[in-house]
Amino acid sequence: MNFIALETEQKLRGGYYTPDDLAQFLTRWIAPTSATRVLEPSCGDGAFFPSLQGTEAKVTAFELQPEEAAKAIARGLPNCIVHNRDFLGWSLGNRGAQFDAVIGNPPFVRYQYLPAAFQAKAEQVFAQLGCKFTKHTNAWVPFILASMDLLRPGGRLAMVVPSEIVHVMHAQSLRTYLAKQCRRIVIVDPQEIWFEGTLQGAVLLMAEKKVSPDVHGEGLGIHRVAGRDFLQKDPEAVFNKPRAINGKTVQGKWTRALVPPATLAILDEIEASDRFCRFNDAAKVDVGIVTGANKFFLVTDEVVQRHGLQKWAHPMFGRSDHCPGVIYDDAQHVSNAATGKPTNFLWLDPSVEDSAKGRAYIALGEHENLHKRYKCRIRKPWYTVPSVYATEVGMLKRSHDTPRLILNSVGAYTTDTAYRIRALRGTPQGLVYGFFNSLTALSAELEGRHYGGGVLELVPSEIEKLLLPAPEGIVPNLEQLDRMVRDDMVADTLEVQSESVLGALTKSEQMDLLAAWATLRDRRHRLPV
Repeated sequence: MNFIALETEQKLRGGYYTPDDLAQFLTRWIAPTSATRVLEPSCGDGAFFPSLQGTEAKVTAFELQPEEAAKAIARGLPNCIVHNRDFLGWSLGNRGAQFDAVIGNPPFVRYQYLPAAFQAKAEQVFAQLGCKFTKHTNAWVPFILASMDLLRPGGRLAMVVPSEIVHVMHAQSLRTYLAKQCRRIVIVDPQEIWFEGTLQGAVLLMAEKKVSPDVHGEGLGIHRVAGRDFLQKDPEAVFNKPRAINGKTVQGKWTRALVPPATLAILDEIEASDRFCRFNDAAKVDVGIVTGANKFFLVTDEVVQRHGLQKWAHPMFGRSDHCPGVIYDDAQHVSNAATGKPTNFLWLDPSVEDSAKGRAYIALGEHENLHKRYKCRIRKPWYTVPSVYATEVGMLKRSHDTPRLILNSVGAYTTDTAYRIRALRGTPQGLVYGFFNSLTALSAELEGRHYGGGVLELVPSEIEKLLLPAPEGIVPNLEQLDRMVRDDMVADTLEVQSESVLGALTKSEQMDLLAAWATLRDRRHRLPV
């Protein structure tokens, strides 16, 4: 959980200004002339203005921060009006305005950090355009929606946007809207991070609006680049270079555009085959236990002994270092405890008040104001955690290379850093064994999301979409898989496992899937192209 009081002023304002070479490249692509009406919806200190000098384009710019708007005005760009006001509010009242081009770098600010008035206007933008709204959205999403609405047919939008536009769930409405509105969409996807002092990856979004709703859109192309040499090329050539694909690619997450057509064809055949299934056909997934104060409820053996809490202590795991393999057994639990890991979940009930040491431990939590936290204060008493149960299979919420299922042979509890999973078809052992393969690993890259640092994250609705071999015919050898996973040779293990559980595919098809997984994994880790 991120708290607004802990964030920097720059992050709360979303002010990461565009380098000159990126601004020049995007400006060259929109090719402004004296007759071009350009919209800059979040101009900051005018970072794009130098690239517009000499074009005599008519520029309408917006900047909410007075000091930044003053800097932009001081740049003296001819034929430019800088409005020191909220762009979204203006756009809602001026939907008839039309621009030939939109250029800029919208603010990267989380919805919960936005003022209430801005939140309301963001929701209005979604509603006016018939887009599904979510409070997980970020400020850049409604900025792009409103900007595209103000763009004339045939006009161009050129923006620096977060790389998460490709895969985060809260941008799905935007991706769908752009797919309907645009003749062609291109993402220039860099290996490097362009903004110093941040882990936030950024891409260039280049989109050309349809001249008519009846025009068939080409779809989306992603152009991966390393370094900045591409900035010296003709922007039109860069825009036209990537192969554009449509259909599922623009309807869902855009990660499919990073997968070769031959591999997409394999995936399409798999989806139509009864020898494979979606995860929600084979298993049920639920979030782990939500405590509201993990450091209080998840403790080491030493804390249990010191406070006399043995009666309420139960085995638990919830981090990757708790279970480096695919089996969580007594030996792993003992090893974790011996190394001082928090291996105990405190399932407290009112009887804890009958113990002097128990009351003292509760008092410690209240001294730290844990009882005032939202999840704690809405339950009575605050230390009684609801929905406590264990399942035979667990799965960590985040992973470095690829997700894996864990056979929970000791009935340990898991917190909300992991998921609780029940097999609906086959056996728990077969489910765990069959999950680790190149198809499911690739599917996780296509359905999941990642942020700064490159860690892959999956939520239940994404897990439910994962492709895996039908579990009924799988003969598991979990001990062997557990040893291989612990050896941390991920690609080799995926290849071996694919031969074992993806028998419905040829070796060539298995290797195609493995290569596509490696490409997406390397992109997420920002490894060289």
